[in-house]
Amino acid sequence: MKKLLLAAMLIVGVSGCKTTEPMYYYGDFNSAVYSYFKSNEVTVEEQITILQEVIQKAAAHSKPVAPGVHAHLGMLYFETGNNELGRQHLEQEEMLFPESKHYIDFLLKSSKEA
Repeated sequence: MKKLLLAAMLIVGVSGCKTTEPMYYYGDFNSAVYSYFKSNEVTVEEQITILQEVIQKAAAHSKPVAPGVHAHLGMLYFETGNNELGRQHLEQEEMLFPESKHYIDFLLKSSKEA
């Protein structure tokens, strides 16, 4: 009887340990941001490639892109002088995450002043 009770408790315990999937797809976004601030490990072009891959893999996994991916990619494009793609990604970030509107507007205004 004790073995049956122990087995039942084990089954209940294990079934309660289900993990949930993350809401957004992050991919290598965190390492790209880290390398951006280190600035000596990965070039801007390599960071752009990493973030483009994050966006493609998110689509392949049918997951939304994590907050900040398009904004960071937009800033990288501005850094390379590709202002049109930079603006497009910042606007994409604002569309996906409307709560970021004030920050995105600030970034767009700052990019025009630079």
